[in-house]
Amino acid sequence: MSLYVGSLDQGTTSTRFIIFDRKGEIISLDQKEHEQFYPKPGWVEHDPTEIWRNTQSVITGALARKGLSAADLASVGITNQRETTLLWNRRTGAAVHNAVVWMDTRTDQLVAGLSKEGGKDRLRAKTGLPLATYFSGLKLRWLLDHVDGAQKAAEAGDLLFGNLDSWVLWNLTGGTQGGLHITDVTNASRTQLMHLETLDWDEDILSLFGIPRACLPQIRSSSEVYGEGRGILAGVPVAGILGDQQAALFGQACLQPGEAKNTYGTGCFMLMNTGEKPYPSNFGLLTTLGYKLGNQQAVYALEGSIAIAGALVQWLRDNLGLVKTAPEIETLAASVPDNGDVYFVPAFSGLYAPHWKESARGVIAGLTRFANKGHIARAALEATAFQTREVLDAMTRDSGVQIRELRTDGGMVVNQLLMQFQADILNVPVVRPKVIETTALGAAYAAGLATGYWNSTQDIVTNWGVDRRWQSTMDEGQRDKLFAAWTKAVNRSLDWAV
Repeated sequence: MSLYVGSLDQGTTSTRFIIFDRKGEIISLDQKEHEQFYPKPGWVEHDPTEIWRNTQSVITGALARKGLSAADLASVGITNQRETTLLWNRRTGAAVHNAVVWMDTRTDQLVAGLSKEGGKDRLRAKTGLPLATYFSGLKLRWLLDHVDGAQKAAEAGDLLFGNLDSWVLWNLTGGTQGGLHITDVTNASRTQLMHLETLDWDEDILSLFGIPRACLPQIRSSSEVYGEGRGILAGVPVAGILGDQQAALFGQACLQPGEAKNTYGTGCFMLMNTGEKPYPSNFGLLTTLGYKLGNQQAVYALEGSIAIAGALVQWLRDNLGLVKTAPEIETLAASVPDNGDVYFVPAFSGLYAPHWKESARGVIAGLTRFANKGHIARAALEATAFQTREVLDAMTRDSGVQIRELRTDGGMVVNQLLMQFQADILNVPVVRPKVIETTALGAAYAAGLATGYWNSTQDIVTNWGVDRRWQSTMDEGQRDKLFAAWTKAVNRSLDWAV
């Protein structure tokens, strides 16, 4: 019997391959960053050829680190940056344009036009999503409009659309030599083209957006054997696909309604399991697929999406040179006892949940001669916690459920100053699990369940364990004062780009 399960984690800034054992512990890992392209203000792109090249490299690297081969893997799962949109040629395997990244805002005029005709929430009942630059469907519309001959080629089925899960799966299973054109329900739910209840592409929305069905991938469950790998994963079943945030929900063992997690990565994403019926939001959250295991009923989630979290630290490092490495931000922030009344609203791509304001732009508010780089660093970290508080408040109002604890994962959870402030501003315990690579772990679980490596979801619950728990130490008056000032700063950021 094969010893391990592999997980390909194709993220916004890097691609990783992680190999897990039955206890959900990491056996081997390899990672490679890819370049970020910013052709115009608000535009963000990735080179899909570089991502595929890095995918092959990290799979080879992770296996080699422990002297393993593909035969040692029972199956492989895929998790990916959602909404990042790609269109490629079925016959040549070449992308017709760089991938348009989830935080890209180039579709703002398409959003405005459709919103003017029927309101921003005209598709919420079917898709759980407001009209926004965030989702894949209008990014695909933009590509079809701006790549010569793309519409006609897509109608003929010569061009294939996908989020990054579909791209890497197609290549892993043969590419031009019979590669599978598939996505799962979680990724499909982020296109704004899939009906939440039928779990199929919605003909009315396809017609509204002018999207030809021939270019769309087949929608499958999150956990089933789709096919076998070729090349470096020859013979290995590819058996799980989950969008990155749904993968983290699954990897965090949030398997019961009311259980929630928050992932602190490039952006910040809180999901709450709401069970087997889609739960409409009245307070700016998204209704989305949580996961679907084989033939079982789909599980839904409420989600609060924040565009800029760890990306703000990267911006301070790369654009301003405030720190040389991302971990230095904690030391710099800890050099001052508080934020000095400085607030940083990182609305670089507008504001996502719960505001959904494309016209918002980033502001630093409350500056005086007293403020120094330590205060700015602290305000940058606190921005992530404040945004999370806004989402949690909306989630509580929508669901009527008071969350007992917040399970956390992602790269920023090693920042203890941030985690303590998060507990303080939420007044809810913040929990970091023993394995913080829960996104990759969730995809591994999906693949391993499909091939019998794990027996049931009870194995996921058994494997989950606490590394550290933070409790609030802030008094209520201070908490209210800080959040009121944050709200004032957010209001200053609104309607800047008009």
